[in-house]
Amino acid sequence: MMSTILPDHYSVENLKRVFKNPRLLRRELFNWTLWVNSRSRRVLKALSGTDENIDMIAADWDNLILLDACRYDLFDARNQLNGDLQSVRSKGSDSWEFMNANFAGRTLHDTVYVTANPHVYELPENTFHAVENLLETRWDEESGTVRPAAVVEEAIEALDRYPEKRLIVHFMQPHFPFLGPTGQTFDHMGIKDLDAAERSDAPNPWFGLIYEDTVDAETVLMAYRENLDLLFPHVERLLETLSGKSVVTSDHGNLIGERGFPIPMRMYGHPRGLNRDEVRTVPWLELETADRRRIVSEPPQQDETETNDDVVEDRLSALGYV
Repeated sequence: MMSTILPDHYSVENLKRVFKNPRLLRRELFNWTLWVNSRSRRVLKALSGTDENIDMIAADWDNLILLDACRYDLFDARNQLNGDLQSVRSKGSDSWEFMNANFAGRTLHDTVYVTANPHVYELPENTFHAVENLLETRWDEESGTVRPAAVVEEAIEALDRYPEKRLIVHFMQPHFPFLGPTGQTFDHMGIKDLDAAERSDAPNPWFGLIYEDTVDAETVLMAYRENLDLLFPHVERLLETLSGKSVVTSDHGNLIGERGFPIPMRMYGHPRGLNRDEVRTVPWLELETADRRRIVSEPPQQDETETNDDVVEDRLSALGYV
């Protein structure tokens, strides 16, 4: 009976790991807090009977620019782009929840997806007309991510190749890892000091930095802000190149120390299934133009590249997902 209640990782072997490394107990308490708070919010949402989440695919745009893990208030305070800005509510509090709700199960053969996000591997084949998976071609080993300049270059080339397709461009920033000057001072990036077994238990890189007392919370927040600041010039360059109507938005936000409910523990990151404004409210910046593209739907291009499972796991791990 007990085995049906306790998670699979509650074992004698892992109990021994906790005795050797007590910080794992702190991490497990953090996991349980997220679990309880996420489900409590989900129940309250279901009881309210309201659904204000935006269907991003159904919205009017030729180019959808996704900034990963970008809160609305952070964007609003630091925005360097011209356009009509409002807030909308995302269908997800993490990238896969967002993709599953907006992309999976749909036939988007009028759309090309240029992405630096590793959850693209989980989407069903032939969802889009084409996928430009930059994790295979433009991964930067030194920074542990796809840098924004590479995303811009690939997006411009994609528009040249597919001039009659909608374009989704998914930057990995301002999501961890931190590329700015503050982030470069950290002794580690939140997960690099964990062995493979511990890494799978880490809820998000913010835990490794803040809850392990490696870096104080305000310093991590500064690194988070810098990641957005360094992204803006690249997004601006891309917008100046793209034809058609562009929208700049995000897949989800990010907790930066807000207290949870019903357990009032400070939370960081973007746990899946959490229905909170800080992780669901995202920017929606529209840039109007009279130069709209002609969009046509065509059968998807066959992807002949073979996915390497080790590469997938490495990319997910480097970005704090596993």
